[in-house]
Amino acid sequence: MRYHIRHLTTYRYQQPVTLRQHVVRLRPRSDGAQQLLSFDLEVIPTPRQQSAIADLEGNSVLGLWFESNPTEQLTLVATAEVETYRSNPFDYLAEPWATTLPVDYPTTVRTALLPYLSSDRDPIAAGVIDLAQGMAHGADGNVGLFLTTLASHIYETCDYTTRDTGAPWPGGLTWAKKLGSCRDFAVLFMEACRAVGLAARFVSGYEEGDRTVVERDLHAWAEVYVPGGGWRGFDPTHGLAVSDRHIALVASPFPSQTLPIHGSTQEGSRVGSSLETEVRIDVLAD
Repeated sequence: MRYHIRHLTTYRYQQPVTLRQHVVRLRPRSDGAQQLLSFDLEVIPTPRQQSAIADLEGNSVLGLWFESNPTEQLTLVATAEVETYRSNPFDYLAEPWATTLPVDYPTTVRTALLPYLSSDRDPIAAGVIDLAQGMAHGADGNVGLFLTTLASHIYETCDYTTRDTGAPWPGGLTWAKKLGSCRDFAVLFMEACRAVGLAARFVSGYEEGDRTVVERDLHAWAEVYVPGGGWRGFDPTHGLAVSDRHIALVASPFPSQTLPIHGSTQEGSRVGSSLETEVRIDVLAD
């Protein structure tokens, strides 16, 4: 699949502000599942300096530094052309030692995966642990079946709601409410995976969705490290394994490190602001 993406973001401030450094995470990644063919970022006001940066996860992000001239508005227009390749999300053979729960990682692998195996906030809720153990038991410990069953179970059991702002809810809250946004479901899926010893991380990006819908937004899902298959995506919002109709921007064990735009002003929280976004995804080739 080949896609053209245009993502417009506008911040309007209640009074002139001085912009500090910003980090932009709107550049689609390039890996074995997708390749970035072109990318452009237009920023108004024009930054004093702009630099491509590889973060701790290897994501390609952009750093922006501004002049000290006050402004009442910050506008960013990211345009990208991306080709995706993974038509079959199960095109791998897992390592023989990693097909059944619990996975016995070699020491070197476990050491590298430690940030993805533990929660970045409170301990995993008992309800999420029960969910994970029930799914693992139903799958007879089969890792692949556990992952697909967990994604479909969250989709079938929970209701979707739109939350335009705010951090993802803890998995225990989402599961108790049986309600959440895509980012809430992604965190719930991650915590359930971690509860049975599977390494998981949060992904921010786009999905093709309904081609007749003009208005789009960012989407979130999870990736699980499957020895032999690498990082593999699962989308509990839709109950499926991720293939070539998702476009990943960035991934991290910490959802806060995937925010599309992060920055501040010299005036801080003393000045209010409003945020408007507009996303368009066009399919260039099937």
